[in-house]
Amino acid sequence: MEFILSETARFLDARPNTKALAERSGRVWRGGAPMHWMSDWASPIPIYAARAEGAKLWDVDGFEYDDFCLGDTPSMFGHARPEIARAIAEQATNGVGFMLPTETAVEVGEMLTQRFAMAKWQMATTASDANRAVIRWARAITNRPKILIFDGCYHGMVDDAFVVLEDATPIMKKGLIGQVADFIDTTTVIPFNDLDALEDALKYCDIACVLCEPVMTNCGMIAPIDGFHEALRNLTRKYGTLLAIDETHTLSSGYGGYTRAHGLEPDMFVVGKAIAGGVPAAVWGVTEEVSARMDQAQAAIGAGSSGIGTTLSGNALAMSAMKVMLTEVMTEAAFAHMIKGAEDLVAQLRAAIAVKGLNWSVVHVGARVELVFAGHPPRTAAEMRAAMNPLELKAFHLYLINQGLLIAPFHNMMLISPLTSPEAVARLVAAISAFGRIIRPN
Repeated sequence: MEFILSETARFLDARPNTKALAERSGRVWRGGAPMHWMSDWASPIPIYAARAEGAKLWDVDGFEYDDFCLGDTPSMFGHARPEIARAIAEQATNGVGFMLPTETAVEVGEMLTQRFAMAKWQMATTASDANRAVIRWARAITNRPKILIFDGCYHGMVDDAFVVLEDATPIMKKGLIGQVADFIDTTTVIPFNDLDALEDALKYCDIACVLCEPVMTNCGMIAPIDGFHEALRNLTRKYGTLLAIDETHTLSSGYGGYTRAHGLEPDMFVVGKAIAGGVPAAVWGVTEEVSARMDQAQAAIGAGSSGIGTTLSGNALAMSAMKVMLTEVMTEAAFAHMIKGAEDLVAQLRAAIAVKGLNWSVVHVGARVELVFAGHPPRTAAEMRAAMNPLELKAFHLYLINQGLLIAPFHNMMLISPLTSPEAVARLVAAISAFGRIIRPN
């Protein structure tokens, strides 16, 4: 606690502009920021960003940061990309939203099919919206009421996914505001990597879809055990359950996401955040078979309001940004740089951990790396929660901020962008090693 108090004072003493803005912001924004999670960083008050470029960010007091958070994924390919700026500016001169499709939209759909191998696509404004649509359609075409998720999963602000396990018992997530429905009746939650629990849940044939991240990324990073995805696909097919893969975070795995890199075969596929370079947009795709079943379900339901879609979804601005991302930014060369940088970061972190004899481990997938304060990578959310000491995490994150380093604020996730330099990686590793010396001095 003394260390945290010292680092807190260090942060505040050096940032008069930040303190002044925090005072002003508190008068007009509830909680002091436009979104409550902007105040959830380890710093005592938010860092007010002035600008960002590539893999660096500057705050209003002129401090420079190596950014390994990258907006918690939307800016995974770097801030202020000139390709995105050009596309947005060009589209803005021709209008940003018409409630009509454009030629660019057709081109984007063709690119999505080529890259992610889903036959038909729909647009959303966020991955949360996309996941809600996926859940509705899965229930409609299977005539089944339930979905299955994994404890600790991340699927955005989706009510059906706000169910977790506490002492192996399903409960609604704590802290939910204005909750009136109990989703325990319609959402089954089981531990990740537990194939026995998966089959036990599916065997009753009342689950419309399994909605999953191919690698768990929000409750720390939890990798699938060997054979997990093959078994998941086989079991969902065996019991007539649709498989929906949400790659909002694991898009960092490679050119076509984790799904393409590892040969997964989802029925439904979601990707958001980085797909339009930070412009609010998400897409979801389905196979030809699922698309045909959607047509049949729609015909049976009849005309009316589907409950799916928002006016801003599929707007021309987002389409233009997505096109340039798919053609000029999210390239195979970019992913090669990102994955090589992540592998270098992992190797250096593991070497530093070994030298210091720390009871830490490292998990990574593609360009995404997670430092875990446990000797062995957890296989379930329950194991990961047990490894997370809130005070240790706060001290670690606050120390990194004061060293000019940003990582994801809610756990120890680090992203490598195509513009992240080896020097930035070295600075991050040196700071993490120094923190290790502080908490475990010789």
